[in-house]
Amino acid sequence: MVRITIGANEAGQRTDRFLRKYLRGAPLSAVYRIIRRDLKVNGRRVRQETMLREGDELVLYLSEEEVAGFAREVKTPAARKQFRVIYEDGSVLIVDKPKGLLTHGDRKEKSNTLVNQVCGYLQEKGEYDPASERTFRPAPANRLDRNTSGLVIFGKTAEALRLLTGLLREKDRVRKFYLTILCGTLEEEQTVTEDLVKVEKGNRVHVRQDGEEGGKASVTRVRPLRAGKQFTLAEVELITGRTHQIRAHMAHLGHPLAADPKYGNPVINRRLKEKNLTTQLLHACRLEFGDMPEGLAALSGQRVEARPPVAFARAERELIDV
Repeated sequence: MVRITIGANEAGQRTDRFLRKYLRGAPLSAVYRIIRRDLKVNGRRVRQETMLREGDELVLYLSEEEVAGFAREVKTPAARKQFRVIYEDGSVLIVDKPKGLLTHGDRKEKSNTLVNQVCGYLQEKGEYDPASERTFRPAPANRLDRNTSGLVIFGKTAEALRLLTGLLREKDRVRKFYLTILCGTLEEEQTVTEDLVKVEKGNRVHVRQDGEEGGKASVTRVRPLRAGKQFTLAEVELITGRTHQIRAHMAHLGHPLAADPKYGNPVINRRLKEKNLTTQLLHACRLEFGDMPEGLAALSGQRVEARPPVAFARAERELIDV
């Protein structure tokens, strides 16, 4: 038999979800068969939905060889650190992601991602050991598109990640601000409240049309900071957090992001390409934290900022100061 003691990062999970991660090489049918026949928690049979608590002892009535065959080790691919640490405490890490780096892996790139870089950084510090953390991996509570730079919040513990993920869904608990350069002259602050519909083909969204079904409530607030003759430097507050929300809402407003290949103005984009600007100019610049719950109290009232990258500042000079 094999004994497993539930630690802080494993607690708060359903039994079946824990085992699906711990025995990640086992077929789903085998996991549920083990729960029915070969598992006890604190000496008792349990149901698949039973929530695990810190200190619970699981006994798997399987041989060590069987468990080892199912429990594939999770390896963090080596990835050179490209991010900057902006804030860090025992539970939370906030980093400045550079433009061009994926937050998570995709079909083409699985190794050099922000998640792998952060996990490698925490391994070097001795704060994360994938060999012992069989079902938890530090992960981001928010994510940015590959070509959007700026602040990404990581939970270093399972509890911190759960809290952060929930808080980011609440309005005003964590306020998220972006800097961007818009096409045209935006003269006054505006709030866009159009629902967004996801289109699987091409990984796009669009504003829901009258009579169209579906769509998710989306709210974006935009404030001009400095306007030139053809472009405007603006600060955008993301009230909700939908895919491509800022890009789709600004395009709907008639002020698409400069050089945005998906939602931008093709004529303007061709001119910007001559200046080597080929992707949206968008930077997650600031996070403002309200009252945080126990476990994240160190963040209460914090204002965390990341200056825009050099390329963004150069584009601002070239487009606004003309």
